[in-house]
Amino acid sequence: MERSPSSPAFWRSPLRGPWFTSLLGVVLLAGITVLFVTGLLSYAAYNPDLSPVNDKTPDKGVLGFYLFPWPTDPPWLYRLTQGVHVTLGIALVPVLLAKLWSVVPRLFQLPPARSMAHALERISLLLLVGGVLFEFLTGVLNIQLDYVFPGSFYPLHFYGAWVFFAAFAVHVVLRAPTAVRNLRRMRAGDEEGAAPPVSAEEPSLVSPNPAEPTVSRRGAVWLVGGGSLLLLGTTVGQNFDGPARRTALLAPHGGAEPGSGPNGFQINKTAEARGIGAAETSEEAWRLVVTGPSGTVRLSRAELAELPLHSAALPIACVEGWSTSDQWWRGVRLRDLAALVGHEPETAPDVLVESLQRHGAFRRAALRANQVRDPRSLLALDVNGERLSPDHGYPARVIVPAAPGVLNTKWVARMTFGEL
Repeated sequence: MERSPSSPAFWRSPLRGPWFTSLLGVVLLAGITVLFVTGLLSYAAYNPDLSPVNDKTPDKGVLGFYLFPWPTDPPWLYRLTQGVHVTLGIALVPVLLAKLWSVVPRLFQLPPARSMAHALERISLLLLVGGVLFEFLTGVLNIQLDYVFPGSFYPLHFYGAWVFFAAFAVHVVLRAPTAVRNLRRMRAGDEEGAAPPVSAEEPSLVSPNPAEPTVSRRGAVWLVGGGSLLLLGTTVGQNFDGPARRTALLAPHGGAEPGSGPNGFQINKTAEARGIGAAETSEEAWRLVVTGPSGTVRLSRAELAELPLHSAALPIACVEGWSTSDQWWRGVRLRDLAALVGHEPETAPDVLVESLQRHGAFRRAALRANQVRDPRSLLALDVNGERLSPDHGYPARVIVPAAPGVLNTKWVARMTFGEL
């Protein structure tokens, strides 16, 4: 039976044991809870219950119970929550892999169920392992812009998160008392955290015939922690501009800024990639169509520039975790555009924004009334003292405080104000 994975003697590493597993479990308990909360906040930031164009999970039902109107203050809110979500998720990969390695014997444990509670734990463990691998894999692929998974990232990641976290919660309830006892034994043990005696409760974690150790448990912890710090150091830089971004070696938006000058900051999609050409954006061809209760107006870029212009210092932050520092935007307030078509600026309603872009999930996006009314929300014509470049949305783009990057629509063609 020693050649069978179902035998405890098959697994000979002296590192496996309740202490090592419990320590990793406590780290993941804190980290995954933060990931789940920031993930839910990211989903809320898209205002999915505002309009069908924003809702990529129309069958969410009760899973959207917590949704609330996304605020515009502080303006760096989404930059913070999504930066934490992505950076922490990447940094936890070594901890996750070490945790899965430490509990692999349990997956082969026989009999499959010793009691009702044990059967529930085994089921939750299978859902937990499958769910966490699915969530981390789709998340990393999305960060790397590798959309090789079937279907849209948004519903896959959203529904997967709820399935995973349900199993995670069940597992925590069942395992937390044991984890706490094991960590208390650790404190009472020697400096190397010697494993407690094998018990009937933990028959598959400690090998009855361990191999000679090549590293101490403390060394293993440092190895896992060092791996997490390495991933942190090669990812977190994508949240900043300048030299710090060049340290984000594992991020698509790491490295040097795309170009120099006022428009030399990060972008996610270029005009060429989205089929936006000069024939559509020239002064002669392009007109902004604004619609409201008093009718429709068509404005050229020159006519927009004659309206009262305002400035706002706002960042851009995207779901992939990258962001820029504040850029100085100048343009027409959204609430002033609403006033042109029959709304009072202070009571301006929601708006549906449509881009010249013909394809893509967010070529149309809806903004809430609180976002429209914020005096920092602009239809920007210039950035950092220079007119927008084609890749940054020329002739005009939306910029809204605390909104995900995809809601800051580029190459705006039409705006329709009204309740959505």
